[in-house]
Amino acid sequence: MVESAGGEPDDGTAEVLDRPLPDGVRRRVVQIASDGFGGLTPAELPAQLRQYARFTPTRRAKFAGNAMAAALEGDTLFRQRIGDRLREAQPELAGALDAGAPPPAADPLDVAAAAYVLRPAGWVKLVAAAGEEAQRADAERADEETRAELERLRAELAAARGQTKAETERLRAELEAARREAESMHRKLRGALSDVKRGEAALRKAAAETEAVRAESQAQVSAAESEARRLKARLGETEAALEASRRAAREGRSVEDMRVRLLLDTVLEAAQGLRRELALPPVSVRPAETVDAVEPGRMSPKDIAARALSENDPAILDQLLALPQAHLVVDGYNVTKTGYPTMPLEKQRLRLLGSLSQLARQSGAEVTCVFDGAELAAPVLLAPPRGVRVLFSKPGVTADELIRQLVRAEPPGRPVVVVSTDREVADGIAKAGARPVASAVLLKRLSRG
Repeated sequence: MVESAGGEPDDGTAEVLDRPLPDGVRRRVVQIASDGFGGLTPAELPAQLRQYARFTPTRRAKFAGNAMAAALEGDTLFRQRIGDRLREAQPELAGALDAGAPPPAADPLDVAAAAYVLRPAGWVKLVAAAGEEAQRADAERADEETRAELERLRAELAAARGQTKAETERLRAELEAARREAESMHRKLRGALSDVKRGEAALRKAAAETEAVRAESQAQVSAAESEARRLKARLGETEAALEASRRAAREGRSVEDMRVRLLLDTVLEAAQGLRRELALPPVSVRPAETVDAVEPGRMSPKDIAARALSENDPAILDQLLALPQAHLVVDGYNVTKTGYPTMPLEKQRLRLLGSLSQLARQSGAEVTCVFDGAELAAPVLLAPPRGVRVLFSKPGVTADELIRQLVRAEPPGRPVVVVSTDREVADGIAKAGARPVASAVLLKRLSRG
């Protein structure tokens, strides 16, 4: 150690650096601290640096650089411990600094960083000298870069001048050619203008004549279009009226023919049934037979209802279906949800339709089963069983309304039996002349097989 003039040891702590550390020196100081950091125990580290004890030197220098620089500046004990590690790692450099004779061949930044940590006598001068050396090296490097950039710019300027000169000569030649071409075009333009003026005069004369002809033609076309629109409107009205009359006649004839034919079949079968029941021999028509009277043995749905059978007796359904031309209309979901409500809708439909098909074969009656279309999640792919007509109500139309439409479509006098427990449906179809039957009665009849 170097002693001061008074005989006391001078460790350099009395010297003070009056300017910030040069960037290069600061980086070397942080690297020295990071390298010596790993040789210290957590207890030997300042509190703010203990969290970086397990970092690698590279990560420690990256993430704890500012904290280590501050600790070296403010914590003398930490700096002395890092100095001891530096003396162990670089004894020759440390000895030369203690002797006041740094190696001439050493990097000034390394010398200044070691002097900052070890604080030998004159360390401030070494740090300042390293900073000046770094600034001088930066200035020389910047000067070299500036000279190189200047030379490059001079070369580019010379090339640009040569290119500009060649481009100028080319443009002059093009300008001269363009001038000659412009003079030629001017002469042609003057001739063209003269032709245009003559053409414009002829065009104005032709336009006036054309306008007169167009006005006359327009008046004739307007009159013709007006007459054509009037005739087309009358033709459209006539065709619409004709089509409406044809459609009305066709629909009316088709519906009335169907109703009359069905009623005729009903009457014929009723007469044949009465004839079989009375066991009348075939005879010719007598005058007395033309007198209007009630025929004995002829039964209707009202007569069946008047018999001494319970409303819940399935035998009443057999009697109703035995009537001539009987039509059985079934409210499908009303029956299935009464008999087997826990089954999926698809299985409910299949079970009911299979039973109705067997009933249709046994009774010979016309059978129509109606389902509510609102219950469908998708179109139903269903092959109706033999003898059973399957209908789904349209969107916005309930199954009850579809049943009423089916009853209203039948001719007066035909036996129509509707199976539903819905009181509103039963009352409505009863007023229309049909016979309501509870769903439980049909389920009892179908359970017999």
